[in-house]
Amino acid sequence: MNNIGRLLTAMVTPFDQEGNVDFQRASELSKALVKTGSDGLLLGGTTGESPTLSYDEKLQLFSVVKESVGSEIAVIAGTTDNNTQVSLELSKDAEKLGVDGLLLTVPAYNKPTQEGLFKHFEKIANSVKIPCILYNVPSRTSLNMDSSTTLKLSSIENIIGIKEASSDLDQVTEIISNAPEGFKVWSGNDNETFLIMALGGYGVVSVASNIIGNQVKSMIGLILEGEIEQASSLHKKLLPLFNALFWVTNPIPIKYALNKKGFPVGDLRLPMVMPDEISDSGVKLDEILDNYHIDVSEDY
Repeated sequence: MNNIGRLLTAMVTPFDQEGNVDFQRASELSKALVKTGSDGLLLGGTTGESPTLSYDEKLQLFSVVKESVGSEIAVIAGTTDNNTQVSLELSKDAEKLGVDGLLLTVPAYNKPTQEGLFKHFEKIANSVKIPCILYNVPSRTSLNMDSSTTLKLSSIENIIGIKEASSDLDQVTEIISNAPEGFKVWSGNDNETFLIMALGGYGVVSVASNIIGNQVKSMIGLILEGEIEQASSLHKKLLPLFNALFWVTNPIPIKYALNKKGFPVGDLRLPMVMPDEISDSGVKLDEILDNYHIDVSEDY
């Protein structure tokens, strides 16, 4: 797939009452997200509770969702962690299943040097033929991948872009300005999509589009059409919800929101727990959600 779209939804992973991955529900959710604006789906990412998914669960999830959405919708598989060899093996197995691309996340805990990051990603990307998207998320990994490392990696043919969640707009601007033609930058944070796209970024890997995909898609469309004032207004309207979905650790709020607003996806796996078990953030989130039209529905 040559064109991985601008609105990629970081899909939650549904669980059944026993805490098992609910693959049927994942299939249903993937179809509903496509019908509410998603150009593609990211599976096995932070929002999908990847640290608690087994190797086999990830592969089955990739396979089920890819079969559900078909060839026209990109399925991006999160296949990496801080073990290079295991990441390489999962990446190759995901490719065999027919996913359209891979998300390669900066390793957590090890804290490699920038040269270590380069070699880690180079080895994984060279082991597959499908597109790879880098993911820089210092808030999760305690390690920032410098723009110079990203630009060095951008010369590898099948590394096609980066999901940037550093919240460093200077760094993002440097990547956009100096990357080779065709290298794409997706915002890694919903509240920065407007700003990053205004700088020349390509799109967003969105958490909010699990529930308001059509509205995020509309904002992207307005930016592309040059309707910056209207896009800004929509961004400002959605901003309280964007921020509320990160009041506590993702994916706690977005899974809570889906369950409360008509598309049940089950509980979280420990060590994550729902908001009403840890604070009054559930009540506050309800107040925010009541101010918005929720796009996704079981009607799909």
